[in-house]
Amino acid sequence: MARLHNALREFALPVSLAVAALLPAMFLRLSDRSLGPVGDMFLFGVAILAAGFLLSWGAEAAEKYLATGFVLAVVALITVLPEYAVDFYFAYRAGQDPGSGYVAYAAANMTGANRLLIGLAWPLLVGLHWWRSRQRGIALQSTNAVEIAFLALASAYAFIIVLKDRIGIVDFIVLAALFCLYLWRTSRAENEEEEEDEEPGPGAIIAQLSPFKRWATMAVMSVVAAGVILLAAEPFAESLVASGRRLGLDEFLLIQWLAPLASEAPAITIAILFVVDGRARAGLTTMISDKINQWTLLVGMLPIAMSLGAGEFTSLPLDARQHEEFFLTAAQSLFALTLLLGWRLGLWGAAALLVLFFIQLGLAFAYQAIPEKEIAVLTAMAWIYLVLAAGLLVFRAKQLPAFLRSAWFRRDAKDDTAS
Repeated sequence: MARLHNALREFALPVSLAVAALLPAMFLRLSDRSLGPVGDMFLFGVAILAAGFLLSWGAEAAEKYLATGFVLAVVALITVLPEYAVDFYFAYRAGQDPGSGYVAYAAANMTGANRLLIGLAWPLLVGLHWWRSRQRGIALQSTNAVEIAFLALASAYAFIIVLKDRIGIVDFIVLAALFCLYLWRTSRAENEEEEEDEEPGPGAIIAQLSPFKRWATMAVMSVVAAGVILLAAEPFAESLVASGRRLGLDEFLLIQWLAPLASEAPAITIAILFVVDGRARAGLTTMISDKINQWTLLVGMLPIAMSLGAGEFTSLPLDARQHEEFFLTAAQSLFALTLLLGWRLGLWGAAALLVLFFIQLGLAFAYQAIPEKEIAVLTAMAWIYLVLAAGLLVFRAKQLPAFLRSAWFRRDAKDDTAS
């Protein structure tokens, strides 16, 4: 009886808090009221954050019943849906008014989300794993070669987009196909047995229910969360722009960094829970999968959203600043994946990602009023990432054949390299 009471508390308390966090924003939305730009930005941001958690808990519950690599990819996709909603809105508005700043906002939100994952979330996981276990890095298995290989393919294609200076319908087809191929490849693996205890929380409780109750609960949570995200995306996006003007901040930087902090928080929190529960490799794999789906589907859907707004097929152009933002994001991705070629993300690698992230972030804010210097900083940082990536690639050149074999002939059994 006590066990049942504890289980219900682990489920009811966080879910109730999430629902309570949704209500103020939904009241404002449905009553067409406002607390001003800053108040709206806060409340709608909290609602998107809470909805993301509802989605992530439902996705976690499926982990026992699907291939581990596949379900981690699906969890990563579902938990980042708030990011898709916000970026889709910006791109849609850009299609309606191509001459407005929404074109830049769409690109800013996408590049910020991608760089935030690698520059902040990955090092955070490594730091937490070291604090918990004193292990100097998160070790991967040969099965993770699939994630690394698809991140490499997506990053390579990003440089093609940089050369074209636009994201078009063909890019959507290529990137969507790449993501579907990634899901198919991960679905072929068998479910991996974890030696650690099952992670606590709503996801674990849902997984213990009977099949009907489990899927019904997941469906209700998903429908409610999706509805909230759809209702909150527009006012949240618009309040970000208005808050930047009200506070005298660069709207571009506010959208690039503040919006992803709200929309990415559920995915990052789930990965943190994996690490705290002793499943560091699952946490890092989730973040890698998150990066893959954003670097493919999130990028690819921008011209689709813009075309819907324009009422005709069109593409999203990259101006001088967006060109360098995208170039820097692609270079950071390349450096990150070369770190993973050693089958681990160590403390030194994580520290390098974190330091470089804060350097480029600090310089961006320092030179926000001087566009020429800001663009020069973006270019310089991109080349620093590329030089470091080239050095690591040369250093680990002998490992590439074995890595490529593991990427295609993925083993289903566990090996001895797990964290």
